[in-house]
Amino acid sequence: MPTEGNGLADEAGLFELAPAKINLALHVTGQRADGYHLLESIVTFADTGDGLSFFAAEEDGFTVSGRFAHLLPPDAAGQDGNLVLKARDLLRRMLEKRGIPTPPVAIHLEKNLPVAAGIGGGSADAAATLRGLLRFWDAGMPEPELASLALSLGTDVPMCLRSEALMAKGIGEDLTELATLPSLPLVLGNPLVGVSTPDIFRRLMRKDNPPIGALDGDWLPVLKTLRNDLEPPARSLVREIDQISNLIGAEGAMLTRMSGSGATCFGIFPSSEAAQKAAENLNGQKPDWYFQAVQTVGTGQ
Repeated sequence: MPTEGNGLADEAGLFELAPAKINLALHVTGQRADGYHLLESIVTFADTGDGLSFFAAEEDGFTVSGRFAHLLPPDAAGQDGNLVLKARDLLRRMLEKRGIPTPPVAIHLEKNLPVAAGIGGGSADAAATLRGLLRFWDAGMPEPELASLALSLGTDVPMCLRSEALMAKGIGEDLTELATLPSLPLVLGNPLVGVSTPDIFRRLMRKDNPPIGALDGDWLPVLKTLRNDLEPPARSLVREIDQISNLIGAEGAMLTRMSGSGATCFGIFPSSEAAQKAAENLNGQKPDWYFQAVQTVGTGQ
């Protein structure tokens, strides 16, 4: 249970959002000798996501709630396979080597995003854990070391750590801010079918696709010329991706595309009001699926 005591967080705890990651475009441009795929991706983040709370405690603890808590692995509160706890433990070891105190912390994860959905998931949660614990423990770390720690947790974690509009290259570690990318009203949709990223990559027929190229002009026409190279293999594996993309498109989206390795698709709408109305309509049509109107980070937000 949370307790008073170390002065680093009050009884109300400290909150950190783990925003949904959206790949507006994702090109697979090569593969390294170690098997990692080389990517170029335009990445942005939503104003909604999972939530992590950090409380002073007598001993470390971890709890989960939220719509999708039941979809986490059975060992979610244990060490194996849980990125929140791995992030906590790796960060603690690095800080303790610097002589920085890292007293016990109770972490609560509110799981609002679908699992294995191509929108960050565990990577966003791990990144939020790093940000939250650095605040909770009142600690600092040189940016290169923090980026290296994030990458050790997963190739999506460095971009989720920054949670801003980015061009991601390499295996996800080469990040450049996209200062002109506007804030976009989107609808996210997922049929609640988990997708295995390794399975999608195994089905990828070509791994040396053309790169993204210059990003000149208005963003929407530019995005329409791009693609997600993982979408065709994902559609062959999960037939619902076709359906969810068509449903979002039928609500008036100006562009629909799959994010990451799926199965989440997004639609870009003319306004936040249009996106909200579309999400309401879609939730009425498919109440057992996931639809959410969001606004992304970017200029004009």
